Amino acid sequence: MSSIDLFDAAKPAQSTAPVQLRNVVRQFGQQRVIDGLDLDIAPGEFVALLGASGSGKTTLLRSLAGLDSIDSGQLLVPKARAAVFQEPRLMPWKRAWKNVILGLHIPDAKARAVQALTEVGLAHRLEAYPATLSGGEAQRVALARGLVREPKLLLLDEPFAALDALTRIRMHRLIIELWRKHNPAVLLVTHDVDEAILLADRVIVLANGKIAEQLSIDLPRARDTGQQGFQEIRARLLSLLGVESETVAVAERQASNSTVRRFAHG
Repeated sequence: MSSIDLFDAAKPAQSTAPVQLRNVVRQFGQQRVIDGLDLDIAPGEFVALLGASGSGKTTLLRSLAGLDSIDSGQLLVPKARAAVFQEPRLMPWKRAWKNVILGLHIPDAKARAVQALTEVGLAHRLEAYPATLSGGEAQRVALARGLVREPKLLLLDEPFAALDALTRIRMHRLIIELWRKHNPAVLLVTHDVDEAILLADRVIVLANGKIAEQLSIDLPRARDTGQQGFQEIRARLLSLLGVESETVAVAERQASNSTVRRFAHG
């Protein structure tokens, strides 16, 4: 039997309740995509989820979003939750602000849309149609659509994967700024190890529907790839993901840089 429990995080008795999964199973036929998974996410915690294709990352996110059921176990999530996917999934016939409040029935809907679009830097694109938006702008609209619902849990399924490198950097900075302001718990599904380290408080590696490893990221913010300790964490995560050659390459680069520095200083 499965159990999906929703709680209202605005109520004082539930204000510290984390996202909880206990012995969660999701299977398709005989294949267990999520296999007896236990996971806690604290309020306001930013968690990144890594894993090879087929490891169960997106299935887990969809279950947390309520888009997919679980077959057994218990899943506790806040009612106020939102998801942002790799594709912006905007309605092409609706202007940007109307996409933001899609499905949201409140009296001050347009004012809320304007506020959300302003937060993501798109106050000047309120009336724009999706076809006229750049990839980064479209993802900002999708992010505004998630935030306008004031979620206690924000689910991000590779939302920056299709963006160019510079736009991705800007989006990383934006998501951290918005996370600090709104303080939702965040679960980010990504294939990008650097992205996971740059953004998350904790990185979880999923393998065969189970947690293979999880690392707390204690690097001070704002982070960059040249930061002390970054490459060691990167090498560890790549090793867990089975990318041993890259781990060796990182170590060789560090050794080479150390040799160059010693030579340069006599």
